[in-house]
Amino acid sequence: MKHLIIALVILLLILHNDVWFWNDESLLLGFLPIGLAYHAAFSVSAALLWLIACKVAWPHRLEQWADEQD
Repeated sequence: MKHLIIALVILLLILHNDVWFWNDESLLLGFLPIGLAYHAAFSVSAALLWLIACKVAWPHRLEQWADEQD
């Protein structure tokens, strides 16, 4: 699962540079520039990936080790 998280982070790094929307002046829902909508969706995707990474790939043994030191 950690490899999948790493692959998705790399994919987000690649998708962050949205050169395909730089000169696009179209509007989404009639008021939202498509580039801004893309970055809003990108931000939500990054937050969800971080949530999944924390739930799945977090090193719990380090927390257990830190709690044992108290």
